[in-house]
Amino acid sequence: MSVHVNASVPPSGDGCVECDEVSGWWVHLRRCAECGHIGCCDSSPSQHASAHATATGHTIIRTFEPGESWFWNFETEDYYDGPTLAAPEHHPLDQSTPGPAERVPSDWQRRIH
Repeated sequence: MSVHVNASVPPSGDGCVECDEVSGWWVHLRRCAECGHIGCCDSSPSQHASAHATATGHTIIRTFEPGESWFWNFETEDYYDGPTLAAPEHHPLDQSTPGPAERVPSDWQRRIH
């Protein structure tokens, strides 16, 4: 895997692409710094962000959570000093975490990794 960041690519949407396709839910969201794919974090039941990195070789993600700005490199398993990415930098402020609220089970804390 090699490091590629494309700061001009916008995020793919407001939520995890794969979770939205199956009416799933997530704990936190991560944004691929190369293609903008939004996936769920490794604490989420489906761990789509890391699955995307493995499948595509896109090793750098950025948090897609309000108030956070860190990047992570799956290849080195360390933080990465990345550039400012195309807006928006996080999911909508009215979107719950975990989310989306209407799909999060009442026992969600027992279902996370």
